[in-house]
Amino acid sequence: MTVTATGRLTSAVTPAAADILFDRHLRLPPDPVAAELRPTSEVDRAHVVMLAEQGVIRRETAARLLAGVKELRARDFGPLRHLPAPRGRYLAYEGYLVDVLGEETGGVLHSGRSRNDLNATVLRLRLRRPYDRLLTETDALGRVLTERGRRWRTTVMPAYTHHQPAVPITYGHYLAGVAAALVRDLQQLEDAGRELDENPLGAGATGGTTLPVDPARTTELLGFTAPLTNSLHAVASRDVVLRLLAACTVLGVLLTRTAHDLQSWTSAENPLLVLPDDLVGSSSMMPQKRNPFLLENVQGKAAHALGALTAATTAMSTARFTNAIAVGTEAVDHVWPALEATTDAVVLLRLMVEGAAPDPDLMLRRAADGHTAATALAERLVVAGVPFRTAHHMVGAISGTALATGRAFEAVAAEQLGERFRALLDALDPASVAAAADAGGGPAPASVSAALDDAEGRLDRFAVAAEARRSRWTSAARALDAAVSALIRRP
Repeated sequence: MTVTATGRLTSAVTPAAADILFDRHLRLPPDPVAAELRPTSEVDRAHVVMLAEQGVIRRETAARLLAGVKELRARDFGPLRHLPAPRGRYLAYEGYLVDVLGEETGGVLHSGRSRNDLNATVLRLRLRRPYDRLLTETDALGRVLTERGRRWRTTVMPAYTHHQPAVPITYGHYLAGVAAALVRDLQQLEDAGRELDENPLGAGATGGTTLPVDPARTTELLGFTAPLTNSLHAVASRDVVLRLLAACTVLGVLLTRTAHDLQSWTSAENPLLVLPDDLVGSSSMMPQKRNPFLLENVQGKAAHALGALTAATTAMSTARFTNAIAVGTEAVDHVWPALEATTDAVVLLRLMVEGAAPDPDLMLRRAADGHTAATALAERLVVAGVPFRTAHHMVGAISGTALATGRAFEAVAAEQLGERFRALLDALDPASVAAAADAGGGPAPASVSAALDDAEGRLDRFAVAAEARRSRWTSAARALDAAVSALIRRP
Protein backbone atom coordinates (compact mmCIF):
# COMPACT_ATOMS: atom_id res chain seq x y z
CA MET A 1 0.00 0.00 0.00
CA THR A 2 1.34 3.42 -0.94
CA VAL A 3 1.33 5.86 1.96
CA THR A 4 0.32 9.34 0.80
CA ALA A 5 -0.54 10.89 4.15
CA THR A 6 1.16 11.23 7.51
CA GLY A 7 0.08 12.49 10.90
CA ARG A 8 -2.97 14.74 10.54
CA LEU A 9 -2.32 15.33 6.82
CA THR A 10 -4.61 13.68 4.32
CA SER A 11 -2.47 13.92 1.17
CA ALA A 12 1.08 13.85 -0.05
CA VAL A 13 2.89 16.99 -1.13
CA THR A 14 1.83 18.31 -4.54
CA PRO A 15 3.63 16.47 -7.41
CA ALA A 16 5.29 19.60 -8.80
CA ALA A 17 7.00 20.22 -5.46
CA ALA A 18 7.75 16.54 -4.92
CA ASP A 19 9.54 16.39 -8.27
CA ILE A 20 11.81 19.28 -7.28
CA LEU A 21 12.50 18.15 -3.72
CA PHE A 22 12.32 14.36 -3.72
CA ASP A 23 12.24 12.79 -7.17
CA ARG A 24 14.64 14.69 -9.39
CA HIS A 25 17.81 13.44 -7.71
CA LEU A 26 16.66 9.84 -8.26
CA ARG A 27 16.73 10.28 -12.03
CA LEU A 28 19.88 9.75 -14.04
CA PRO A 29 21.98 12.91 -14.33
CA PRO A 30 22.18 14.62 -17.72
CA ASP A 31 24.49 12.89 -20.15
CA PRO A 32 27.69 14.99 -20.08
CA VAL A 33 28.82 13.81 -23.52
CA ALA A 34 25.60 14.83 -25.27
CA ALA A 35 25.30 17.99 -23.17
CA GLU A 36 28.64 19.20 -24.55
CA LEU A 37 28.75 17.73 -28.03
CA ARG A 38 25.20 18.30 -29.25
CA PRO A 39 25.46 22.11 -29.12
CA THR A 40 29.08 21.84 -30.28
CA SER A 41 28.02 19.85 -33.33
CA GLU A 42 25.24 22.38 -33.97
CA VAL A 43 27.88 25.09 -34.18
CA ASP A 44 29.99 22.82 -36.39
CA ARG A 45 27.16 22.33 -38.84
CA ALA A 46 26.59 26.07 -39.19
CA HIS A 47 30.33 26.67 -39.46
CA VAL A 48 30.82 24.06 -42.18
CA VAL A 49 27.83 25.32 -44.18
CA MET A 50 29.28 28.82 -44.01
CA LEU A 51 32.80 27.66 -44.99
CA ALA A 52 31.40 25.88 -48.04
CA GLU A 53 29.29 28.87 -49.08
CA GLN A 54 32.32 31.14 -48.70
CA GLY A 55 34.47 28.82 -50.80
CA VAL A 56 36.91 28.18 -47.96
CA ILE A 57 36.32 24.43 -48.29
CA ARG A 58 34.99 22.43 -51.22
CA ARG A 59 31.29 21.64 -51.16
CA GLU A 60 32.02 17.93 -51.64
CA THR A 61 34.26 18.00 -48.58
CA ALA A 62 31.60 19.86 -46.60
CA ALA A 63 28.98 17.29 -47.61
CA ARG A 64 31.10 14.36 -46.39
CA LEU A 65 31.94 16.16 -43.16
CA LEU A 66 28.33 17.10 -42.47
CA ALA A 67 27.26 13.52 -43.16
CA GLY A 68 29.81 12.30 -40.63
CA VAL A 69 28.56 14.77 -38.02
CA LYS A 70 24.98 13.77 -38.80
CA GLU A 71 25.77 10.11 -38.17
CA LEU A 72 27.42 10.90 -34.85
CA ARG A 73 24.40 12.94 -33.76
CA ALA A 74 22.03 10.15 -34.82
CA ARG A 75 24.03 7.69 -32.70
CA ASP A 76 24.01 10.15 -29.78
CA PHE A 77 27.82 10.30 -30.02
CA GLY A 78 28.05 6.65 -28.98
CA PRO A 79 31.42 6.02 -30.71
CA LEU A 80 33.00 8.76 -28.58
CA ARG A 81 31.82 7.59 -25.19
CA HIS A 82 34.72 5.28 -24.48
CA LEU A 83 37.45 7.17 -26.28
CA PRO A 84 40.19 8.76 -24.17
CA ALA A 85 40.00 12.55 -24.10
CA PRO A 86 43.26 13.69 -22.52
CA ARG A 87 42.96 17.15 -24.12
CA GLY A 88 39.23 17.53 -23.85
CA ARG A 89 36.15 15.96 -25.35
CA TYR A 90 36.03 18.32 -28.33
CA LEU A 91 39.47 17.28 -29.62
CA ALA A 92 38.51 13.63 -29.21
CA TYR A 93 35.40 14.36 -31.25
CA GLU A 94 37.39 16.14 -33.97
CA GLY A 95 40.01 13.40 -33.91
CA TYR A 96 37.33 10.76 -34.43
CA LEU A 97 36.05 12.59 -37.53
CA VAL A 98 39.61 12.77 -38.88
CA ASP A 99 40.12 9.05 -38.29
CA VAL A 100 36.83 8.06 -39.90
CA LEU A 101 36.66 10.57 -42.76
CA GLY A 102 40.32 11.20 -43.39
CA GLU A 103 42.51 14.23 -42.83
CA GLU A 104 41.32 15.92 -46.03
CA THR A 105 37.75 15.92 -44.74
CA GLY A 106 37.79 15.82 -40.95
CA GLY A 107 40.81 18.07 -40.79
CA VAL A 108 39.03 21.07 -42.29
CA LEU A 109 36.41 21.32 -39.53
CA HIS A 110 38.36 23.79 -37.43
CA SER A 111 39.28 26.13 -40.29
CA GLY A 112 39.00 29.78 -39.26
CA ARG A 113 38.00 28.88 -35.72
CA SER A 114 39.41 28.31 -32.24
CA ARG A 115 38.09 26.45 -29.27
CA ASN A 116 37.91 29.91 -27.73
CA ASP A 117 35.18 31.31 -29.96
CA LEU A 118 33.59 27.86 -30.20
CA ASN A 119 33.26 27.60 -26.40
CA ALA A 120 31.86 31.11 -26.14
CA THR A 121 29.23 30.20 -28.74
CA VAL A 122 28.37 26.84 -27.19
CA LEU A 123 27.83 28.55 -23.83
CA ARG A 124 25.18 30.79 -25.36
CA LEU A 125 23.42 27.85 -26.98
CA ARG A 126 23.46 25.82 -23.77
CA LEU A 127 22.08 28.71 -21.75
CA ARG A 128 19.03 29.11 -23.96
CA ARG A 129 16.92 26.34 -22.47
CA PRO A 130 17.51 27.03 -18.73
CA TYR A 131 17.23 30.76 -19.35
CA ASP A 132 13.95 30.34 -21.20
CA ARG A 133 12.62 28.04 -18.47
CA LEU A 134 13.47 30.58 -15.77
CA LEU A 135 11.66 33.33 -17.64
CA THR A 136 8.68 31.07 -18.31
CA GLU A 137 8.33 30.08 -14.67
CA THR A 138 8.80 33.66 -13.49
CA ASP A 139 6.05 34.73 -15.86
CA ALA A 140 3.83 31.99 -14.39
CA LEU A 141 4.48 33.30 -10.88
CA GLY A 142 3.60 36.79 -12.06
CA ARG A 143 0.32 35.56 -13.54
CA VAL A 144 -0.65 33.87 -10.27
CA LEU A 145 0.21 37.00 -8.29
CA THR A 146 -1.94 39.20 -10.50
CA GLU A 147 -4.84 36.74 -10.63
CA ARG A 148 -4.85 36.26 -6.85
CA GLY A 149 -4.34 40.00 -6.42
CA ARG A 150 -7.62 40.64 -8.25
CA ARG A 151 -9.38 37.92 -6.33
CA TRP A 152 -8.36 39.31 -2.94
CA ARG A 153 -8.16 43.02 -3.72
CA THR A 154 -10.82 43.94 -1.14
CA THR A 155 -9.75 41.47 1.57
CA VAL A 156 -8.54 43.79 4.32
CA MET A 157 -5.47 42.97 6.37
CA PRO A 158 -2.81 44.92 8.25
CA ALA A 159 0.35 45.95 6.52
CA TYR A 160 3.25 45.14 8.81
CA THR A 161 6.35 47.18 9.55
CA HIS A 162 8.91 45.86 12.02
CA HIS A 163 6.59 42.83 12.44
CA GLN A 164 3.90 45.10 13.92
CA PRO A 165 0.49 46.09 12.46
CA ALA A 166 0.88 49.41 10.64
CA VAL A 167 -1.93 50.56 8.34
CA PRO A 168 -4.85 48.76 6.69
CA ILE A 169 -4.22 47.36 3.24
CA THR A 170 -5.65 44.38 1.38
CA TYR A 171 -4.14 41.02 0.61
CA GLY A 172 -4.60 41.88 -3.06
CA HIS A 173 -2.63 45.07 -2.53
CA TYR A 174 0.21 43.04 -1.01
CA LEU A 175 0.21 40.59 -3.94
CA ALA A 176 0.12 43.49 -6.41
CA GLY A 177 3.20 44.91 -4.69
CA VAL A 178 5.08 41.63 -5.07
CA ALA A 179 3.97 41.46 -8.71
CA ALA A 180 5.26 44.99 -9.33
CA ALA A 181 8.66 44.03 -7.95
CA LEU A 182 8.65 40.77 -9.89
CA VAL A 183 8.13 42.42 -13.27
CA ARG A 184 11.13 44.67 -12.56
CA ASP A 185 13.19 41.57 -11.81
CA LEU A 186 11.89 39.95 -14.98
CA GLN A 187 13.00 43.04 -16.90
CA GLN A 188 16.47 42.67 -15.40
CA LEU A 189 16.56 39.01 -16.41
CA GLU A 190 15.54 39.93 -19.95
CA ASP A 191 18.23 42.61 -20.11
CA ALA A 192 20.82 40.20 -18.72
CA GLY A 193 20.01 37.67 -21.43
CA ARG A 194 20.45 40.03 -24.37
CA GLU A 195 24.07 38.93 -24.72
CA LEU A 196 22.79 35.44 -25.50
CA ASP A 197 21.71 36.87 -28.85
CA GLU A 198 25.26 37.88 -29.85
CA ASN A 199 27.38 35.53 -31.92
CA PRO A 200 31.09 35.14 -31.00
CA LEU A 201 31.95 32.90 -33.98
CA GLY A 202 34.68 34.31 -36.17
CA ALA A 203 36.67 35.71 -33.25
CA GLY A 204 39.14 32.84 -33.39
CA ALA A 205 41.62 32.59 -30.54
CA THR A 206 41.51 36.34 -29.81
CA GLY A 207 42.39 38.09 -33.06
CA GLY A 208 39.86 36.94 -35.62
CA THR A 209 41.00 35.09 -38.73
CA THR A 210 42.43 35.86 -42.15
CA LEU A 211 40.03 33.40 -43.77
CA PRO A 212 36.94 35.00 -45.33
CA VAL A 213 34.46 33.71 -42.78
CA ASP A 214 30.98 35.20 -42.66
CA PRO A 215 29.76 35.69 -39.06
CA ALA A 216 26.48 37.09 -40.38
CA ARG A 217 25.69 33.70 -41.93
CA THR A 218 26.42 31.68 -38.79
CA THR A 219 24.44 34.25 -36.86
CA GLU A 220 21.46 33.51 -39.07
CA LEU A 221 21.87 29.74 -38.94
CA LEU A 222 22.23 29.61 -35.15
CA GLY A 223 19.42 31.99 -34.28
CA PHE A 224 21.50 34.90 -33.02
CA THR A 225 20.64 38.48 -33.86
CA ALA A 226 24.10 39.94 -34.56
CA PRO A 227 27.79 39.00 -34.54
CA LEU A 228 30.02 40.45 -31.86
CA THR A 229 32.10 43.25 -33.33
CA ASN A 230 35.35 42.75 -31.40
CA SER A 231 37.21 39.45 -31.37
CA LEU A 232 38.96 40.02 -28.05
CA HIS A 233 35.72 40.87 -26.28
CA ALA A 234 34.08 37.83 -27.88
CA VAL A 235 36.47 35.34 -26.29
CA ALA A 236 37.54 37.20 -23.13
CA SER A 237 34.11 38.04 -21.74
CA ARG A 238 31.55 35.84 -20.07
CA ASP A 239 29.74 38.81 -18.60
CA VAL A 240 26.44 37.23 -19.58
CA VAL A 241 27.02 34.74 -16.77
CA LEU A 242 27.62 37.49 -14.23
CA ARG A 243 24.60 39.45 -15.41
CA LEU A 244 22.34 36.41 -15.23
CA LEU A 245 23.60 35.52 -11.77
CA ALA A 246 23.17 39.11 -10.62
CA ALA A 247 19.61 39.18 -11.94
CA CYS A 248 18.90 35.84 -10.26
CA THR A 249 20.34 37.18 -7.02
CA VAL A 250 18.01 40.18 -7.05
CA LEU A 251 15.06 37.95 -7.93
CA GLY A 252 16.10 35.59 -5.13
CA VAL A 253 15.93 38.42 -2.61
CA LEU A 254 12.30 39.09 -3.58
CA LEU A 255 11.45 35.39 -3.39
CA THR A 256 13.04 35.08 0.04
CA ARG A 257 11.34 38.16 1.47
CA THR A 258 7.95 37.04 0.18
CA ALA A 259 8.49 33.56 1.61
CA HIS A 260 9.33 35.18 4.96
CA ASP A 261 5.99 37.01 4.94
CA LEU A 262 4.10 33.84 4.07
CA GLN A 263 5.89 31.99 6.87
CA SER A 264 4.72 34.61 9.33
CA TRP A 265 1.15 34.61 8.05
CA THR A 266 0.84 30.80 8.17
CA SER A 267 2.16 30.50 11.73
CA ALA A 268 -0.07 29.13 14.49
CA GLU A 269 0.20 32.47 16.29
CA ASN A 270 -0.87 34.58 13.28
CA PRO A 271 -2.65 32.28 10.81
CA LEU A 272 -3.81 34.86 8.30
CA LEU A 273 -3.35 32.38 5.45
CA VAL A 274 -4.51 28.77 5.24
CA LEU A 275 -2.55 26.21 3.24
CA PRO A 276 -3.92 22.92 1.88
CA ASP A 277 -2.43 19.63 3.02
CA ASP A 278 -0.51 19.13 -0.22
CA LEU A 279 1.58 22.26 0.44
CA VAL A 280 2.65 21.42 3.98
CA GLY A 281 4.59 18.64 5.65
CA SER A 282 4.16 16.76 8.88
CA SER A 283 6.73 15.54 11.36
CA SER A 284 8.15 12.04 11.51
CA MET A 285 7.54 12.15 15.27
CA MET A 286 4.91 14.80 16.03
CA PRO A 287 1.62 13.87 14.34
CA GLN A 288 -0.09 17.23 14.91
CA LYS A 289 2.39 19.25 12.84
CA ARG A 290 1.54 21.15 9.65
CA ASN A 291 4.83 22.64 8.49
CA PRO A 292 4.93 25.06 5.51
CA PHE A 293 8.39 23.70 4.75
CA LEU A 294 8.30 24.59 1.05
CA LEU A 295 8.88 28.20 2.07
CA GLU A 296 12.17 27.18 3.66
CA ASN A 297 13.11 25.48 0.40
CA VAL A 298 12.31 28.71 -1.42
CA GLN A 299 14.67 30.60 0.87
CA GLY A 300 17.45 28.06 0.54
CA LYS A 301 17.23 27.71 -3.23
CA ALA A 302 16.90 31.46 -3.79
CA ALA A 303 20.26 31.95 -2.06
CA HIS A 304 22.17 29.80 -4.57
CA ALA A 305 22.57 32.59 -7.07
CA LEU A 306 24.30 34.88 -4.59
CA GLY A 307 26.90 32.24 -3.79
CA ALA A 308 27.35 31.49 -7.49
CA LEU A 309 27.71 35.19 -8.31
CA THR A 310 30.36 35.59 -5.63
CA ALA A 311 32.29 32.54 -6.83
CA ALA A 312 32.04 33.42 -10.53
CA THR A 313 33.00 37.04 -9.97
CA THR A 314 35.97 36.01 -7.86
CA ALA A 315 37.14 33.52 -10.49
CA MET A 316 36.85 36.03 -13.33
CA SER A 317 38.62 38.78 -11.43
CA THR A 318 41.79 36.68 -11.26
CA ALA A 319 42.19 36.60 -15.06
CA ARG A 320 43.58 39.06 -17.58
CA PHE A 321 41.30 40.36 -20.31
CA THR A 322 41.86 37.59 -22.82
CA ASN A 323 40.77 33.99 -23.16
CA ALA A 324 41.16 32.37 -19.75
CA ILE A 325 40.21 29.04 -18.18
CA ALA A 326 39.26 30.83 -14.96
CA VAL A 327 36.66 32.78 -16.94
CA GLY A 328 35.41 30.39 -19.60
CA THR A 329 35.38 27.23 -17.49
CA GLU A 330 35.69 27.76 -13.75
CA ALA A 331 33.44 30.82 -13.47
CA VAL A 332 30.89 29.48 -15.95
CA ASP A 333 30.42 26.22 -14.04
CA HIS A 334 28.54 28.08 -11.32
CA VAL A 335 25.73 29.29 -13.56
CA TRP A 336 24.00 25.95 -14.20
CA PRO A 337 23.04 24.95 -10.64
CA ALA A 338 22.20 28.57 -9.81
CA LEU A 339 19.74 28.88 -12.72
CA GLU A 340 18.11 25.59 -11.77
CA ALA A 341 17.85 26.50 -8.07
CA THR A 342 16.41 29.94 -8.84
CA THR A 343 13.85 28.43 -11.19
CA ASP A 344 12.90 25.86 -8.55
CA ALA A 345 12.46 28.63 -5.98
CA VAL A 346 10.15 30.47 -8.38
CA VAL A 347 8.07 27.33 -8.95
CA LEU A 348 7.77 26.57 -5.23
CA LEU A 349 6.72 30.12 -4.38
CA ARG A 350 4.14 30.05 -7.16
CA LEU A 351 2.65 26.87 -5.69
CA MET A 352 2.44 28.51 -2.28
CA VAL A 353 0.82 31.72 -3.53
CA GLU A 354 -1.55 29.68 -5.68
CA GLY A 355 -2.62 27.44 -2.79
CA ALA A 356 -2.72 29.96 0.08
CA ALA A 357 -6.18 31.24 0.98
CA PRO A 358 -6.64 34.20 3.29
CA ASP A 359 -8.83 34.10 6.39
CA PRO A 360 -10.76 37.36 5.77
CA ASP A 361 -12.33 37.54 9.23
CA LEU A 362 -9.06 37.07 11.06
CA MET A 363 -7.26 39.50 8.76
CA LEU A 364 -9.88 42.17 9.41
CA ARG A 365 -9.81 41.54 13.15
CA ARG A 366 -6.02 41.82 13.21
CA ALA A 367 -6.29 45.13 11.36
CA ALA A 368 -8.78 46.45 13.89
CA ASP A 369 -6.98 45.12 16.96
CA GLY A 370 -3.74 46.66 15.69
CA HIS A 371 -5.32 50.16 15.54
CA THR A 372 -4.30 50.37 11.88
CA ALA A 373 -6.76 53.23 11.29
CA ALA A 374 -4.77 55.51 13.62
CA THR A 375 -2.78 57.17 10.85
CA ALA A 376 -5.96 57.92 8.91
CA LEU A 377 -7.43 59.60 12.01
CA ALA A 378 -4.30 61.73 12.39
CA GLU A 379 -4.58 62.74 8.74
CA ARG A 380 -8.23 63.70 9.21
CA LEU A 381 -7.21 65.92 12.10
CA VAL A 382 -4.68 67.57 9.79
CA VAL A 383 -7.46 68.33 7.29
CA ALA A 384 -9.44 69.79 10.19
CA GLY A 385 -6.59 72.20 10.94
CA VAL A 386 -4.51 70.38 13.55
CA PRO A 387 -0.72 70.35 12.91
CA PHE A 388 0.38 66.86 12.03
CA ARG A 389 2.78 66.43 14.95
CA THR A 390 0.07 67.52 17.36
CA ALA A 391 -2.39 65.13 15.74
CA HIS A 392 0.23 62.39 15.92
CA HIS A 393 0.53 62.83 19.70
CA MET A 394 -3.25 63.04 20.18
CA VAL A 395 -3.92 59.80 18.31
CA GLY A 396 -0.98 58.09 19.98
CA ALA A 397 -2.52 58.88 23.36
CA ILE A 398 -5.85 57.47 22.21
CA SER A 399 -4.19 54.24 21.09
CA GLY A 400 -2.29 53.94 24.37
CA THR A 401 -5.46 54.38 26.43
CA ALA A 402 -7.36 51.85 24.32
CA LEU A 403 -4.65 49.25 24.75
CA ALA A 404 -4.27 49.91 28.47
CA THR A 405 -8.00 49.69 29.15
CA GLY A 406 -8.94 47.01 26.65
CA ARG A 407 -11.48 49.29 24.99
CA ALA A 408 -12.09 49.80 21.27
CA PHE A 409 -9.91 52.40 19.56
CA GLU A 410 -12.93 54.17 18.08
CA ALA A 411 -14.69 54.39 21.45
CA VAL A 412 -11.71 55.99 23.15
CA ALA A 413 -11.28 58.35 20.20
CA ALA A 414 -14.90 59.51 20.46
CA GLU A 415 -14.45 60.15 24.16
CA GLN A 416 -11.15 62.03 23.94
CA LEU A 417 -11.75 64.06 20.79
CA GLY A 418 -15.15 65.35 21.82
CA GLU A 419 -17.89 66.89 19.72
CA ARG A 420 -15.56 69.11 17.69
CA PHE A 421 -13.97 66.18 15.86
CA ARG A 422 -16.71 63.56 16.24
CA ALA A 423 -17.50 63.62 12.52
CA LEU A 424 -13.91 62.51 11.81
CA LEU A 425 -14.73 59.10 13.28
CA ASP A 426 -17.20 58.19 10.52
CA ALA A 427 -15.98 55.33 8.30
CA LEU A 428 -12.83 54.89 10.37
CA ASP A 429 -12.96 51.11 10.30
CA PRO A 430 -9.95 49.46 8.56
CA ALA A 431 -11.97 48.42 5.49
CA SER A 432 -13.22 51.96 4.88
CA VAL A 433 -9.78 53.44 5.43
CA ALA A 434 -8.19 50.96 3.01
CA ALA A 435 -10.88 51.64 0.41
CA ALA A 436 -10.26 55.38 0.66
CA ALA A 437 -6.46 55.17 0.34
CA ASP A 438 -6.15 55.63 -3.41
CA ALA A 439 -3.32 58.18 -3.40
CA GLY A 440 0.28 57.08 -3.76
CA GLY A 441 -0.57 53.62 -5.03
CA GLY A 442 -2.52 52.73 -1.92
CA PRO A 443 -4.89 49.78 -1.30
CA ALA A 444 -8.07 51.33 -2.70
CA PRO A 445 -9.62 48.91 -5.23
CA ALA A 446 -9.06 51.19 -8.23
CA SER A 447 -5.44 51.73 -7.26
CA VAL A 448 -4.82 48.00 -6.81
CA SER A 449 -6.46 47.29 -10.16
CA ALA A 450 -4.26 49.87 -11.86
CA ALA A 451 -1.12 48.30 -10.38
CA LEU A 452 -2.25 44.85 -11.47
CA ASP A 453 -3.08 46.12 -14.97
CA ASP A 454 0.42 47.57 -15.23
CA ALA A 455 2.03 44.31 -14.08
CA GLU A 456 -0.06 42.25 -16.49
CA GLY A 457 0.77 44.58 -19.35
CA ARG A 458 4.47 44.18 -18.66
CA LEU A 459 4.11 40.41 -18.39
CA ASP A 460 2.33 40.36 -21.74
CA ARG A 461 5.14 42.32 -23.36
CA PHE A 462 7.74 39.97 -21.92
CA ALA A 463 5.73 36.99 -23.16
CA VAL A 464 5.61 38.38 -26.69
CA ALA A 465 9.38 38.93 -26.65
CA ALA A 466 9.97 35.42 -25.30
CA GLU A 467 7.79 33.86 -27.97
CA ALA A 468 9.63 35.84 -30.69
CA ARG A 469 12.94 34.62 -29.28
CA ARG A 470 11.82 30.98 -29.24
CA SER A 471 10.42 31.36 -32.75
CA ARG A 472 13.76 32.74 -33.95
CA TRP A 473 15.63 29.81 -32.44
CA THR A 474 13.21 27.32 -34.01
CA SER A 475 13.33 28.97 -37.42
CA ALA A 476 17.11 29.05 -37.35
CA ALA A 477 17.27 25.36 -36.47
CA ARG A 478 15.04 24.54 -39.43
CA ALA A 479 17.09 26.74 -41.74
CA LEU A 480 20.28 25.03 -40.60
CA ASP A 481 18.78 21.58 -41.11
CA ALA A 482 17.71 22.61 -44.60
CA ALA A 483 21.14 24.02 -45.48
CA VAL A 484 22.89 20.89 -44.20
CA SER A 485 20.49 18.59 -46.07
CA ALA A 486 20.93 20.57 -49.28
CA LEU A 487 24.71 20.24 -49.11
CA ILE A 488 24.61 16.54 -48.33
CA ARG A 489 22.19 15.86 -51.20
CA ARG A 490 23.90 18.07 -53.77
CA PRO A 491 27.48 18.80 -52.74
